[in-house]
Amino acid sequence: MTHSIKCLDLPEEHDYQAALSYLSLLFDEGRAETLVDMLRAAPVVEFHAKDIARASGLTLLGADIHHVAHNLDKVKAGKELSPLLLVRSDHLCIADEFHRLSAVHLLDEDALIPVKIV
Repeated sequence: MTHSIKCLDLPEEHDYQAALSYLSLLFDEGRAETLVDMLRAAPVVEFHAKDIARASGLTLLGADIHHVAHNLDKVKAGKELSPLLLVRSDHLCIADEFHRLSAVHLLDEDALIPVKIV
């Protein structure tokens, strides 16, 4: 069964804070802050869920993971998801919303997902 995946026009403030927290593990604080500032300024574009997953090199999470299940429920209820926040480095870094990518990919790997990417 195909689901219409609705997304917000822009990420919410807490998404940027979560991205900063994650990026601070990978980069020094100044670089992490610069990347988040760049993400804020970046336009929203779209990529297929399967392409984001492949570029990240990560194993996606299953529906048995709480945050993935929560996002699956949101999609099924017609609620909007936030765009992904992505950073290009040696591989594609999913700075925030990995569980949302996992949920969307489970529903429709060909779905176009709004992202901000730097």
